[in-house]
Amino acid sequence: MLGAKSEIQVDTAEVRVTEWRLAPGSATGHHVHGMDYVIVPVTSGEMTIVAPGGERSKAQLAAGKSYFRKAGVEHDVLNETACEIIFLEIELKP
Repeated sequence: MLGAKSEIQVDTAEVRVTEWRLAPGSATGHHVHGMDYVIVPVTSGEMTIVAPGGERSKAQLAAGKSYFRKAGVEHDVLNETACEIIFLEIELKP
């Protein structure tokens, strides 16, 4: 599986904004979110979420429809579709 591409756009004492690009067949890699965060989808699409125990679920993204998650989320995010998925991750620093 290919690695997702990320680019930090903003990194201040208050917030970090990262653009994520998941080409078809790519994944972020297993990770734990250390901060509360907001995801802002740039493209619509479907991501596959893999929990630490290997359970898989699908997450639908709609361009411009943001969502919030608390720190501590642990997962891998995969793009098993034929289209690139792009989203912004906005981490809220303590």
